[in-house]
Amino acid sequence: MVDTGDGFIGRLAMRVADDPSGLFARFDGDPITFEDLNRRSDSLAAWLSQGAIAKGDRVALMIRNSPTALALLFAIGKLGAVWVPINVQARGDSLAHILSDSEPNRLIAEHEFLPVIEDCGAALGEDCIWTLGAPDAIRAVEPMLTRNLSFHEPAAAADDLFAIMYTSGTTGKPKGVMVSHRMLRFSGESVALVSGAGAGDAFHMWEPLFHIGGAQMIVLPLIRPVHLVMVERFSASAFWTQVRDYGASHIHFLGGILQLLLKQPPGALDTSHGARIAFGGGCPRGVWRAFEKRFAVEIRESYGMTEASSITSFNGHKLVGSVGKAVPWFEVAILDQNNRPLKTGERGEIVVRETQPGALTAGYYKNPEATARALRNGVLYTGDIGSFDSDGNMYFHGRNSDNVRVRGENVTAWEVEHVATGHPLVEDCAMIGVAAEIGEQEIKLFFKPKPASKLDSAALSEWLATRLTDYQNPRYIAVVDEFERTPSQRIMKHKLSSETGDAWDRLDRARR
Repeated sequence: MVDTGDGFIGRLAMRVADDPSGLFARFDGDPITFEDLNRRSDSLAAWLSQGAIAKGDRVALMIRNSPTALALLFAIGKLGAVWVPINVQARGDSLAHILSDSEPNRLIAEHEFLPVIEDCGAALGEDCIWTLGAPDAIRAVEPMLTRNLSFHEPAAAADDLFAIMYTSGTTGKPKGVMVSHRMLRFSGESVALVSGAGAGDAFHMWEPLFHIGGAQMIVLPLIRPVHLVMVERFSASAFWTQVRDYGASHIHFLGGILQLLLKQPPGALDTSHGARIAFGGGCPRGVWRAFEKRFAVEIRESYGMTEASSITSFNGHKLVGSVGKAVPWFEVAILDQNNRPLKTGERGEIVVRETQPGALTAGYYKNPEATARALRNGVLYTGDIGSFDSDGNMYFHGRNSDNVRVRGENVTAWEVEHVATGHPLVEDCAMIGVAAEIGEQEIKLFFKPKPASKLDSAALSEWLATRLTDYQNPRYIAVVDEFERTPSQRIMKHKLSSETGDAWDRLDRARR
């Protein structure tokens, strides 16, 4: 049992007392000690409280990774306020939805994002917005970092709300997952468990703090003798140079990160970067061994979601393709549509039950309908498809909402996409369901060819026909120059066209 009763904010003061000059992180190589972080976050917390921000008030941040971003997160936590992270790429209706739904008492944004915020049309108070990157602004944040203001309010309770984290919205409108201080502590404990964090380890952190994959990392140096090596954003071309230069022992992956790194030209750094462990979620079976062999790291795969403190299960047995077994504070079941447990090898919905209180979210902010669908009798119905092997290891088979019903057969996007990305000239792809002329649905596949490739839709379809059943083989295929992606590099499928007239049609060709 893990003691999470003190959440995570109070751990910073403990680390300052034990080792004030100890390293919390390096940002682009510059050190941030526990004392530095504590002093800056105290000053910001005092300033926020003077600006009429109180416990429970919502503070939205639309900022990139930086030392100031770190200090702001801890300041918000110390104050007992609620952090609303906003993707810096958010625009228009998506941004307006998050701002309108969360109704922040303050929005702190980088100066360059102010026109985007204004253009989205969200109704914000005149004094709501404070800025970074404009020192002459009336409500600038940076001057507060060096004022050394004191802050001595009692720490928030472990089950107090720390953040409203809006889902990336790959398939629909984002929902605000309510994340408590205890949940983020569980997230950090899970990272330590999955990664095998040990004394002196350094964790390369490219993930944006506004994503749970980044947010969970701020807990790790507070509970283990490790430090972070942070950069502003992910760069496939600079990745291994950063890992080497900053002495990282661990790297984290999400979404398509591994594939993006594999697509980089081979180089001398492939095996001399110094990292030992790559941990995360979303490593395809076909990528696993190829990545380990090329980059001389060990893959440690996990499965999870923000609603369940980020990580639900992990593979501690190096079983390729599996997401392993549940972390100690969860139990996992695979159920059919009638809520009955399925047999070994049968696919059904992944359902998560907590074995320690507070590991699951209390629900979605101001969305009781979505909360009721996902949380039933204290159990989380993930909407993901999984199965167990005979040893109880779990396998992930995609989102239930990613299923397409074709001529009476269920086809998961995972099945089709993993085959299509095996084509030597396909860089990436995404599958959606579209309306059928007769019957249920048809499959539409979007693919991005590798640079200088002359692969066309007809040739890809013929190749897929030898590897997929007829009902799995996409009827419609469209070529794209680039995919719109979430911060974790997942393709935003809800932005893909569901029209059929803009794609190559396999059946139309067959009728000629």
